[in-house]
Amino acid sequence: MKKRNIISIVIVAILVIIAGVLIANNRYLSSLHGEAADFTVYDTASITRLFFADKSGNKTLLERTDNGWTVNEEYRASQRMVNDMLYTLNRMRIKMPVSVKKSDNIITRMSGTNTKVEVYQMLPRINLFNKVKLFYHEKRSKVFYIGDVTQDNNGTYVLKEGGDKVYVVHLHGFRGFISARFSANPMDWRDHLIFAEPMNNIAAVKLEITDDPDNGFIIQEKDRYQYSMTRLNGQPVDYSENKVLTLMSSFGDVRFEAFLNDVDPARRDSIINSPFQQRLTLTTKDGRSRSVTTFRLRANSDIYDYSADDIDNFEDMLNDPDHQYALLSEGNEFVLIQDFAFGKLLKPADYYSKDYKDEIPQVYYKELETVESR
Repeated sequence: MKKRNIISIVIVAILVIIAGVLIANNRYLSSLHGEAADFTVYDTASITRLFFADKSGNKTLLERTDNGWTVNEEYRASQRMVNDMLYTLNRMRIKMPVSVKKSDNIITRMSGTNTKVEVYQMLPRINLFNKVKLFYHEKRSKVFYIGDVTQDNNGTYVLKEGGDKVYVVHLHGFRGFISARFSANPMDWRDHLIFAEPMNNIAAVKLEITDDPDNGFIIQEKDRYQYSMTRLNGQPVDYSENKVLTLMSSFGDVRFEAFLNDVDPARRDSIINSPFQQRLTLTTKDGRSRSVTTFRLRANSDIYDYSADDIDNFEDMLNDPDHQYALLSEGNEFVLIQDFAFGKLLKPADYYSKDYKDEIPQVYYKELETVESR
């Protein structure tokens, strides 16, 4: 009997310990869940503005408008970048709190390098049981600071404004750090879109070629999906209908690779005042025109295996085969474009002629001998 009592006492004690551990763990998780609300936005549709500022003086204000998101009230924002940011705010979770001793050191580091994040939302002044919501107004709902990445590169330090406790946050389901997503540089948020015109909204397309003016052309819509094509010297082109239709359908989503705002102003002026290579102008049916003017980009000898002497001696020949400088009529922006995106839009009039035959690349025996067999 006494032995049974001892066993019962031991079992009860074990159950009490287990219950205590579960209760403590649940309180800990509940605490973390409550603290996560300081950083996580569960209803991203209610976000109206996002503001970022860093210690380098960069500031970016993203605003939701009826026509999409804007950057600093002036430029169109990249919808992909904004979507990634909203996803990050929604999925960002606290991985663990940082000890008080470590927090002091991290806060000291963050005082020199951090990105301030402000989140503005449309929220109700009255919220009854999350069922009745009245009197919506815009409110700055969250303010926190994004710091360094953890040593294992799988977390990011974050600090609530006015707080003294640092947390490690991560993106649920993502292995890596998220600090780079919170950029305060407005250039990182701006859209790279040049043309976004559906085929049925294009009235005319014009291409000018400086070195070959007779191969420039203009295509104009005569009727729905019916076009006329003439060279710039007035000579009509007996064009391939498939090729022209392919061109006219290629303006739905055309983008450049990068802004070139860091180019020295004197060099920029020198480039855009030199003879251009091509100028492509698109006119819509409501009379809007937008053009892209391209300029030669000198080949990089390190990338394309040209020696510096080759480039100096054959400067006119050794253009970068993959990139060009470009000046956009909208905003007078100086950018870098890729041949991958623009090559199909800059083909000469000869290419569209029914008599045109694509060149077949010649392969020589010596070249075949260098191809490794598998």
